[in-house]
Amino acid sequence: MSDKRNWGSTVLGWFVVQNDGQPPATVEGTDTPVVDDTAALTATFAKDIPAAQGGRVDFDAVFDAAGIDAEMRAHCTKAGQLLATLPTQADPAVKKQIVEASLKAFGVPIAKIIEAGVHEVQALEGYIQADARDTRKVIEESRRRIAQHEDEISQIKTVMAQRGDEQQAVLKACNDCKLEIQRVLEFFGQEAVARVVRESPKLISPSDQKAK
Repeated sequence: MSDKRNWGSTVLGWFVVQNDGQPPATVEGTDTPVVDDTAALTATFAKDIPAAQGGRVDFDAVFDAAGIDAEMRAHCTKAGQLLATLPTQADPAVKKQIVEASLKAFGVPIAKIIEAGVHEVQALEGYIQADARDTRKVIEESRRRIAQHEDEISQIKTVMAQRGDEQQAVLKACNDCKLEIQRVLEFFGQEAVARVVRESPKLISPSDQKAK
């Protein structure tokens, strides 16, 4: 294993989750990555951290909440810009000499840039963990509410099924009773029944009902 790999792994071990090519573990039933709160050192926030609306992070606000000086953040950004202008095939030692010489020419202490960079990484790790804790709370509350609604839905379905069974029981009981009464009416004959229905002010003739 090269020194570069060793150094990179060490830095990753201090501050961020190392990407080993494996898919990240997620909270059961969701796509939310699991974040180990004890996995890395984090910065202490002196202010309320900004919410990531729609997953967009306001990095300046995060760094400001962590108390990272804006001027030093700018120096760290400048160092990154200098690195980006260097040829990719250039020797790392040469790159380092060029960047350090440029920064010294601008009067920027390299130790301060390193301090700012480490502080930024720790602030981001702290932000990740804070966001993960908030996400877990949302997921747990959502699951609780889903379980509550599922229980309510189950109860409603039980009531619906019970009411349907009761209606069928009512239908059968009434039809059975109608059949018993119908036997009595049939005994007197259809013509007699029809005449009584026509003459009674209380009864509705089937023909009158159809007319309506």
